[in-house]
Amino acid sequence: MSAFSSAVDQITDHIRQARTVSNPQERLLKVHGGGSKDFFGAGLSGNVLSTRALQGIVSYEPSELVVTVQAGTLLTDLEAVLLEKNQCLPFEPPHFQAGSTVGGMVAAGLSGPSRASVGAVKDYVLGARFINGKGEHLTFGGQVMKNVAGYDVSRLLAGSWGTLGVMTEISLKVLAFAPCEATLVFHVPQEAALVLLHRWGGQPLPLNASCWVHDPMEVSGGVKLFVRLRGALAAVQAALPRMRADALALGGSCELVDNGQASSDWAAARDQRLPFFSTPPASDLCLWRLSVAQTAPMLELPCAQFIEWHGGQRWLWAPAASAAQLHALARGAGGHATLFRRPGGASAGVQAGAPVFATLDATQARIQSALQQHFDPDGVFNTCRLHPVA
Repeated sequence: MSAFSSAVDQITDHIRQARTVSNPQERLLKVHGGGSKDFFGAGLSGNVLSTRALQGIVSYEPSELVVTVQAGTLLTDLEAVLLEKNQCLPFEPPHFQAGSTVGGMVAAGLSGPSRASVGAVKDYVLGARFINGKGEHLTFGGQVMKNVAGYDVSRLLAGSWGTLGVMTEISLKVLAFAPCEATLVFHVPQEAALVLLHRWGGQPLPLNASCWVHDPMEVSGGVKLFVRLRGALAAVQAALPRMRADALALGGSCELVDNGQASSDWAAARDQRLPFFSTPPASDLCLWRLSVAQTAPMLELPCAQFIEWHGGQRWLWAPAASAAQLHALARGAGGHATLFRRPGGASAGVQAGAPVFATLDATQARIQSALQQHFDPDGVFNTCRLHPVA
């Protein structure tokens, strides 16, 4: 028996045993890879069901731009193999800390600074094998984009946070690195930054990622807009003077950032290691994510912001007591708010009475409930991560 088959059998046995437990709370299983995202969600409980025995790259065809990986494989290991062929996961999945796995990457469904330009995690999932709450090992999708037979369950798993099943194997589309890259930094206030980004977003520019931040490390209290360009050499070179001119016209200044430094900074933004994220203004504040349209205007928020325009996300540190205000503000801008990180562990926000997620409408709640009932009828998996269990 192969190591993969043995690991699958062990996971299946755990699930089938959990189904026989009469107490719903004692029945819960917590799917766990590297634990790099344990901070997220409405609460973590249950017995750990580890995927770390599912290790290794099953197949990799660089010429076909597809790789199949076991779910417990370290994300850093996969990225190292892709780098040897000058290829990458273009959606830049966040690691947050060492030990992040490929299965956790897909289950979280979180993408990095470039997702509005290249797509999100779910757009690169070609197929998946997973074990549902009945202990059935299922296969969906395949290794090509034109998998049209049946339901697209493999992409449904992206962002499910382990509440529908345990992924064992995943096939992903990969891409080659862009031939040219450049990062510009503009010294402009938030309102001017949004004007520039809205203007550039409607032009044929090789925009790839952007963020506006109030830099707490600068004595002068500077504000900066970073924009990364990726694409053909001619396209990037043609965009630089046009963007500089636009910034100067609004009274801002512009500098070209060294690519080595820029690469490190974008990775830090992806993993929330920048000072904005690692040094909250006060120890009792929560990190909130407001997901709104890119074209949303400047929002009247109580604290300094970090804006990922390309991801339609605005981050800020605010107390848990601001939940109602932030949910209403995001809803008014056509989006939603999420309590992303909070002091004291994964359940602190719930205990303080702060809802982690926006309330689902009746249709969304019905769909989510139906999906969980279909894939996990006995409530084996930790659904309380997405909503509290009654």
